Amino acid sequence: MVVAATWLDPLRALAKLPIDIGSVVVSGTKITMQAPRIAGFTRDARPYEVIAAAAAQDVMNPDFLELHEINAKMEMQSKGKVEVTAKNGLYNAKTGLLTLQRDIVVTSSSGYQGFLSEAVIDVHKNDVVSEKPVQVKMLQGTIDSNRMEVKEAGELLLFGGGVTMVVTMESKPAASPSAASPAVAAKQSIAGTRSAEAK
Repeated sequence: MVVAATWLDPLRALAKLPIDIGSVVVSGTKITMQAPRIAGFTRDARPYEVIAAAAAQDVMNPDFLELHEINAKMEMQSKGKVEVTAKNGLYNAKTGLLTLQRDIVVTSSSGYQGFLSEAVIDVHKNDVVSEKPVQVKMLQGTIDSNRMEVKEAGELLLFGGGVTMVVTMESKPAASPSAASPAVAAKQSIAGTRSAEAK
């Protein structure tokens, strides 16, 4: 989602972008670009690539750009990779808001995957808000919530509206009766000291 916020703002001036377009179709007042692809670097030199099956704009309502079958990839500051896919997107150039809808999946090379049905991205602030149910799968478990905010370019995730977290603990072989854990050994040592003081 942060990826989309990074590249969509320049779409208002397509001529200035390193954009490849398969073909352009004009139907009535709507212009549709087939298989548009955008690739480049962010301001801090991180590479990104965005591919969509199609992008459409109505010349009678030029502030809105419709995107279909979105696939975006970007390198994060930690050198990890993030991929975002979504069925549809609607970008409002006037407000700087991008609304992603249907089957939104955010996959990180660090091991987490987020599933959303809708998300609104503030292009200017790089903030993301989802007011609908969200699920995040991690290596150690899952987080389910009815609301999520992404701030500080993905460094901070806020969950709300009722949050359920399931953590999967690593299974370890049971300790033998003769091998006491450090915590048990410490308790035994303290107990022995108190017993000696009592005597």
